[in-house]
Amino acid sequence: MSDTVPETEFPQGEATADLAEAEVAAADSAVAEVAAAEVAGLAGEPEYDPAAPAPLNVPRTPTGNADVDAQLERLGDADHLATDGHLEVYEDVHRGLRDALTALDARPGPPAPPSMPGMRS
Repeated sequence: MSDTVPETEFPQGEATADLAEAEVAAADSAVAEVAAAEVAGLAGEPEYDPAAPAPLNVPRTPTGNADVDAQLERLGDADHLATDGHLEVYEDVHRGLRDALTALDARPGPPAPPSMPGMRS
């Protein structure tokens, strides 16, 4: 107690109720501040999400074959997809590369040398 500041007396019930109201108001204020910070964070820089799609930045060296190069560039589409979307891209690229190889086999080349009858072993 101090001689310069008079002590205010509250009846016990009112002081407890006032204190409880002040604690609730402080808690509500803290919750509101946290919510505002979260909203501000969402509007600003996005948080790091390790599961989010991210480019691998793997260099793709051109092969000189337009069909193969197009398929290799298609692999870059997987960089922007979630993991469950990769399979579709990989299957599409595999199919395209297989078709490119099949096309190489179908091109006419030099005639095969004639086989000699009776040269069988």
